[in-house]
Amino acid sequence: MKMKLLTCLIFVCGLVHAESGWPMFRGPQGNGAGKGCHLPQQWSESENVRWKTAVPNLGWSTPVVQDKRIWLTSATKKGEDFFVFCVDADSGKILIEKKLFHCDSPEPLGNSVNCYASPSPAIEKGRVYVHFGSYGTACLDALTGDLIWKRDDLKCRHYRGPGSSPILYQDLLILTFDGVDLQYVIALDKHTGKTFWKTDRAIEWKDLDSDGKPKREGDFRKAFSTPLLIKVDGKDQLISPASSTLFAYEPSTGKEIWRTVNTAYTPSVSPVFADGVVLAATGHGHAEMLAVRPDGRNDVSDSHVVWRFAGKDVPQTPSPVVVDGLLYMLSDHGKLNCIDIETGKSLWRESMGGSYIASPIHDGERIYYFSLSGKTIILRAGRTFEKLAENHLDAGFMASPAVVGDSLILRTKTHLYRVD
Repeated sequence: MKMKLLTCLIFVCGLVHAESGWPMFRGPQGNGAGKGCHLPQQWSESENVRWKTAVPNLGWSTPVVQDKRIWLTSATKKGEDFFVFCVDADSGKILIEKKLFHCDSPEPLGNSVNCYASPSPAIEKGRVYVHFGSYGTACLDALTGDLIWKRDDLKCRHYRGPGSSPILYQDLLILTFDGVDLQYVIALDKHTGKTFWKTDRAIEWKDLDSDGKPKREGDFRKAFSTPLLIKVDGKDQLISPASSTLFAYEPSTGKEIWRTVNTAYTPSVSPVFADGVVLAATGHGHAEMLAVRPDGRNDVSDSHVVWRFAGKDVPQTPSPVVVDGLLYMLSDHGKLNCIDIETGKSLWRESMGGSYIASPIHDGERIYYFSLSGKTIILRAGRTFEKLAENHLDAGFMASPAVVGDSLILRTKTHLYRVD
């Protein structure tokens, strides 16, 4: 089917080249693109590693980078204490280590996938914003690490831990809370931390038993996805996956623009935007990758879904990347599909071997995939499968990578690396 191309542009947070920094989860455009870079293709524990720094406690958050400083978060294994670290990008030396929050009785995670420091920070000139879901959000001076403001009153019962990362938009810090009990999106004044707008998710739940209680505690209502900012016909939209519904909001007001409804739950994959369509995975259960035209209003489930790709190859955790009209979609169990965005058809399918949680990145020519075992596979982007390299580090990847200049910033379960 031929798609009508829209005058749509990805919203870029004032940065278009990875050398300018890696300001949030999935980079300057929120889609894993580090275009204009010449990233390394070969490394190991003894080759092409500029430095390796141990990171205390546990954290799956993506590092953010600006002005030769790397910021990342961690938390104690049981979630009592929450920390932020600043690392010198040239030497790997820890410049700042600061405990920001404490919780006397954190809720157990109930799984081995998440931890208490999964949301990634966001950074801009002079300020860094760190987020631990309902356990706390803080703004720090990016030079000194001094606390500017913090909030620990934004509540929801995460049940299996927080996951969604913050997004900067104009003078707002946008946060997502999809918990067992509450589901909402909230924008804070980035200068003061005060609430600017708050929008409760408008979802018609279908997970109730005859007594009006959820059939399965929490899982049918949770979500972990980080939203994406896009521009459609000159107007900004916040694309925000939730359990059973994909929303688009006005980022300046929180007003809902459109939605699509599905029967899946607990989405973790962050959406991407290319060739006039939003590409979003629905989650567990009836897993689908949807291509949705973002020019509709209200419920567009029957009018604006261009195609659906369903099945076990749809990822539950790694977010996809797009290069030159092709969507590269890697499942958690290592099956990679290259999909033509215009048709929704898979051009090729290959097994990458292993399991994957971290989201990939690309430099416009090559795509990088990071496995739970510490393996990285590099492919050439294209309509045929071409593997370029395979590299290994000692510990596995839960966190997605970052880029500074032509270097990779890689966070394994135990260490932070700069690979040149």
